[in-house]
Amino acid sequence: MPIAKAWSVAVLGIDGRMIEIEADLGGGLSRVTLVGLPDAGLREAKDRVRSAVRNSGQPWPDGKVTLGLSPANLPKVGSGYDLGIAAAVLAAMGTVPATRLIRTALLGELALDGRIRPVRGVLPGLLAARAAGFVRAVVPVESLFEAALVDGVEVAGAARLADLVGWLKGETELQPPGPPEPASAPPSVPDLADVVGQPEARWALEVAAAGGHHLLLTGPPGVGKTLLAKRLPGLLPRLSPEESLQVTAVHSVDGSLSRTAPLVTVPPFVAPHHSITVAALIGGGSGLASPGAISRAHRGVLFLDEVCEFGGQRLESLRTVLEEGEVRIARVKGAVSYPARFQLVLATNPCPCAPPKETDCTCSATARRRYLGRLSGPLLDRVDLRVRLRPLTAISAHEVDTPEGSERVRERVLSARERAERRWREHGWRVNSEVPGPVLRREFSLPRGTTTVLDRALDRGVITARGADRCLRIAWTLADLDGAARPGGEHVSAALGFRERSAA
Repeated sequence: MPIAKAWSVAVLGIDGRMIEIEADLGGGLSRVTLVGLPDAGLREAKDRVRSAVRNSGQPWPDGKVTLGLSPANLPKVGSGYDLGIAAAVLAAMGTVPATRLIRTALLGELALDGRIRPVRGVLPGLLAARAAGFVRAVVPVESLFEAALVDGVEVAGAARLADLVGWLKGETELQPPGPPEPASAPPSVPDLADVVGQPEARWALEVAAAGGHHLLLTGPPGVGKTLLAKRLPGLLPRLSPEESLQVTAVHSVDGSLSRTAPLVTVPPFVAPHHSITVAALIGGGSGLASPGAISRAHRGVLFLDEVCEFGGQRLESLRTVLEEGEVRIARVKGAVSYPARFQLVLATNPCPCAPPKETDCTCSATARRRYLGRLSGPLLDRVDLRVRLRPLTAISAHEVDTPEGSERVRERVLSARERAERRWREHGWRVNSEVPGPVLRREFSLPRGTTTVLDRALDRGVITARGADRCLRIAWTLADLDGAARPGGEHVSAALGFRERSAA
C-alpha cells in the first residue's frame, strides 16, 4: 500500500501548527476517507481535490484512498489543506516524486478546474513553518505579496495545480515573489493642528500617547471629540518589526490585508459603530473564533464614539481585555487567543438631548444620570484620563497662533516613551500603563509627602485602590514629559485631577 505525505499549516488564532498530511492507497471500492477532525469545509476537500486533479490532466487512484491529518486531535478548519492533500495523493501514486515535498509547506484552496485560490492566514502560517524548520513554501500566486513578508523561507507561488505538478517533477519553476516595493511613506494620519482650541483635551491626548493610557472625552456635539481621537495614532511611535508582523498576522487571519502595503507599520485606528455585536467586537463565530474589532486595534487605538449607545453587554466585555491585553475565546472546535493590547478612547455626550449649549439641555437630572450610568463604575475605573470638552468660543475659534501640530507633540511623546522604556526595560515593560501597581508601590514607591493628596482621596472614597495605581502611572508619565527623574507632588495632584473629572 503506497503511502506518501505532505505538509500544511493549521492557524489557531494567530499561531500556526504544522499539519502532516498522509495519503494511503489501498484496494477495494473506490472511495476517499478523510480523518483527523476535519470541519465541514475540509470534509468537502476530497471532492474538490479529486476534480482538480482530474481536470489538471492527472490520474486519480481507483481504489480506496485514506487521508490522515496529524495531529489527529487538533481541529482542522478551512480549505487551505487542499494543495497539500493533492500533492500527497499524487506522490503516493508515483505521479510526482516526493523529494521536493520534504520540508515544504503547502497552502492553498483548489478550484474544481485546478486553479489555486488564496486562503487567509498565510503570514502566521509561514511564520509557524519557519519556526518548525521548514525551508520552502508554496502558496497561491495571489498570496505572494503576503508570503514575501516572511524572511528565512523560500517562497514560491502557483496559479494552478498543474504548475505545482511540473515543479515537483523538476520540469518547471514556480513564480517567485516580485521585487520588493520601494519604501513608501507611512500612511497619512490626520494632524493635530486641525483641532482648534480645547487645550485641556489636547494635553490629555499627549499624556495618553506618552504613557499608553485610556481616555474618556465628554462634551456636546461638534466640540472635536472625534477629531481628537483620530489624531492619536499620529502621536504614537511607529510599530517595531515584531509588532508589525503581529498586527499584520491579525489582519491576515481577518482577511483585511492591503495588497499594495501589506505590512502594517502605523498603529491601527478602529472605530466600530455602536450597533456592533459582542462577537464582532470581541471576536467569535462558529467553529474556531475569528478576530474581532479589539484584535484589529492591537497596538493601536480602539475608538468607541457615542459610547453610551453601545449597551452594557458590549462595554462590560472589554473589562478583562483591558487588564490582560488579549482575548481568549472558546468555541466548539477549540479555544483560541488573539492579542488585544490597544488604547481605548471613549467619547460621549453629557446627556441624551445633547444640545450645543448645556444651558439649552431639556433632560432631567434623572435622565442624565441614567444616560451616563450606562458607563459602569468598574469600566470607568480602568479609564485613566477623563476630560470634559467645552464649546468653542468666538475667541478660541479664531486663534491668532497656529495650533501645535502632531509632529512637535510626537517628539515630546517619543522622548517621554524613551525615558519610560529605559526605566522598565529590565522588567519587560515599555510604557507606564503596563506597570503593575504593586511594583509602583514597592520598588518605585514615592515619598509619603508626595502621595499625600492620593492618600486623602483614598480615605474619602474618591478613588479605588485600582484608581490609585492608575494615578501613579499617570504621575510617572507626567514626570517623563517634564523630563523629571521621579514624579513630584504636582504630578500626583495633576494625575488625580484627570481621574476626578467625572463624565457627569
